[in-house]
Amino acid sequence: MNIFQALPFPILRPFVDRLWGWESADGETVQLPTLLPGTGAELYFHHREPFRYISGSDRQKNCGPGHLFCIRRHPLRLSPSSNIGFVAVRFKVGMVHRFTDIPGEALSDRVLSAEEIWGAPGAALVRRLSYARTLGERLSQVQSFLIAHLRDEPLDFLAEQAMAVLYRQYVSASIQDLADSLHLARRQLERRFKALAGQSPSEVRRLSRFQHTVRQLMLDTSAGPTDAALDHGYYDQAHFIRDFRQFTNATPRRYLEDARAKTHFYNTSHRVAGNLRAPNNLI
Repeated sequence: MNIFQALPFPILRPFVDRLWGWESADGETVQLPTLLPGTGAELYFHHREPFRYISGSDRQKNCGPGHLFCIRRHPLRLSPSSNIGFVAVRFKVGMVHRFTDIPGEALSDRVLSAEEIWGAPGAALVRRLSYARTLGERLSQVQSFLIAHLRDEPLDFLAEQAMAVLYRQYVSASIQDLADSLHLARRQLERRFKALAGQSPSEVRRLSRFQHTVRQLMLDTSAGPTDAALDHGYYDQAHFIRDFRQFTNATPRRYLEDARAKTHFYNTSHRVAGNLRAPNNLI
């Protein structure tokens, strides 16, 4: 399996966490993960076989060659594949809305194609990428497209900033204190979150806590679920298990036994030396 991670162009760094991707070796079957609810959004462009997935009790469905995942309430199980090849864009919390007019509620728990999000320009990008011969060319085309669709002004700058605070400070942040610091009534802050992202501040904080806990458990296989949960702000084991069941439809033990035997999409921090490099170094 070939795996890469890269920093985006500087103009995109306030909005995009990283670009990354996988490419399987010939004859290699990859056991792809179940994607769990979280705060972010991820845009995928496949130059090989697109993902196949199952959500809830639905039958298996096929993604298009370019699509967005914005998973908020229900896990999405990816099917194994022997022909993986994709470039992904990982948006920072709340920042996918800098690139599309579609309301947050309409993005949540849907798999939307690039054409459904951006119309004819999205479809044209997918066609161009199908002819790209190198990773560097794919990364350049994707980023040029995002720059062309980047809003000059945010839909709601205060809501963006408040979402970032809750994502980073989910253990200690008080929603009332956050509203006060922004000189907003709590209900006003809640309305602005809903309008931007289709989520309440409480939902963002809850998903941030869950997302960070599971990320630690997947990146550090020696970590115990209860200790990790308490470190990330859960009151007790029962609190963690309740959230875990809701977001995964399984207990922590059962989920981790299955998930740790497969690949996963959790990436290590930027702050790890040498972990990311600029995309113009990739060919």
